[in-house]
Amino acid sequence: MISQTERLKRLNQMLVERRDICCSEGSVDAFPAVLQKNFQMEYLGLIVCKQGEFQFTLNQKPFVVKAGETIFLYEATIFCAGSCTADLRIDVLFYRINLIRDLLGSSVMAMHLYATLTPQPCYVWSTGEEEDIARYISLISRYRHTTNNPFDSHERKLLLLALTYRLCSIYSRRLMEENQVAGHKIDTFIQLIRLVERYYKQERGVAFYADKLCLSPKYLSALSKSVCGYTVQELVFRAIIRRSMLLLKNSNMTIQEISNEFHFPNASAFGTFFKKETGLSPLHYRCAEENSLSDM
Repeated sequence: MISQTERLKRLNQMLVERRDICCSEGSVDAFPAVLQKNFQMEYLGLIVCKQGEFQFTLNQKPFVVKAGETIFLYEATIFCAGSCTADLRIDVLFYRINLIRDLLGSSVMAMHLYATLTPQPCYVWSTGEEEDIARYISLISRYRHTTNNPFDSHERKLLLLALTYRLCSIYSRRLMEENQVAGHKIDTFIQLIRLVERYYKQERGVAFYADKLCLSPKYLSALSKSVCGYTVQELVFRAIIRRSMLLLKNSNMTIQEISNEFHFPNASAFGTFFKKETGLSPLHYRCAEENSLSDM
């Protein structure tokens, strides 16, 4: 049985190397060093607090987590662990949704997209299912070292799939409990984000999505704004920016190739759009990300 010190060391290494699955392989009493400074999230993240209390910031916004609560983290955010109590016990799992994207149903992908596009970048909840979530993390961690047997890889994917469905179930339940918007509005919104997920690379106009849903552009944007705080066009732009950031960080695609993927007329038009939305040109963003990785 490995010590907590060794587990922390392994988790830190996995995160530094940006592996597809990074897990604590059991409970640990502290955060790895890489999470104690600004860490760019490229994962879905789960942190189950079994004991004690800790603080963290996400996009510089402070949060406090207590025993019996779980953090749900999403991509394209910046996480930084802060102070914690001496009796802290946490289970950690970060994983890339792309590993199981081809196995997920459209309703789950819609719920995932809804979660990533809503104004709140993370959730700290007492779900009542913390022990079950921790068991999933423990089971998934068992397959980290087994690479020779293809069945192990498939089983790990199925565990990730089962966990993702459980998380979507928790999230949708809380959404219905907390959201005061009428149920039909949420149903329409879920249909909208499925369309955004499917067409955002080709279609940026509100009229296209409104026509698909047999609604007026004005009504659809007002409905979207009331549910999640964003208009339809803002949802589409946000999806483009998130995907662009991932391509700039994790691929060797040129700016022109990325521009082509989103059907911009040229690289200059894409660069103008990206800078307006993020404050940085695509090239400067890529350089900044490369420099941040080299500093780790």
